[in-house]
Amino acid sequence: MDKFSITLGRFLLGLYFFVPGLRKFTESEKMEAYMQSHDIAFAPKFLWFAGAVSVIGGILLMSGRHVKIVAYGFVVYVLLVNFMLHNFWSMSDDMVAREMQNFVKNLGIMAGLLVVAGYASLRRLSLDGWWKSDKSL
Repeated sequence: MDKFSITLGRFLLGLYFFVPGLRKFTESEKMEAYMQSHDIAFAPKFLWFAGAVSVIGGILLMSGRHVKIVAYGFVVYVLLVNFMLHNFWSMSDDMVAREMQNFVKNLGIMAGLLVVAGYASLRRLSLDGWWKSDKSL
């Protein structure tokens, strides 16, 4: 059951990044406007980069490939998103509750990523066996 729980949790975390990653491409105008409202420089370029990272990283997590490095990478990503886009402490009163909820939710996502990274083995970056999951190497 422990292995099933870790696998399911890893898959769901990957899905959490994969689906919004796709939305960064399909709803790019809306997402770009949101980033620009937070004074993010080079918002269009960062949006495409974040979309690619989310889609590729989500696929890697869901498929069990390079889990440790992807999970730690997403921890950094979530921290950046929290402090750049969910900075509730500098928002108007009508936005504080919603953005604080997003900020705290992201801390929970980070906790899950750290747990998954803690259980995953480190895999050297190589093209050898790139199609195999971390468990089969």
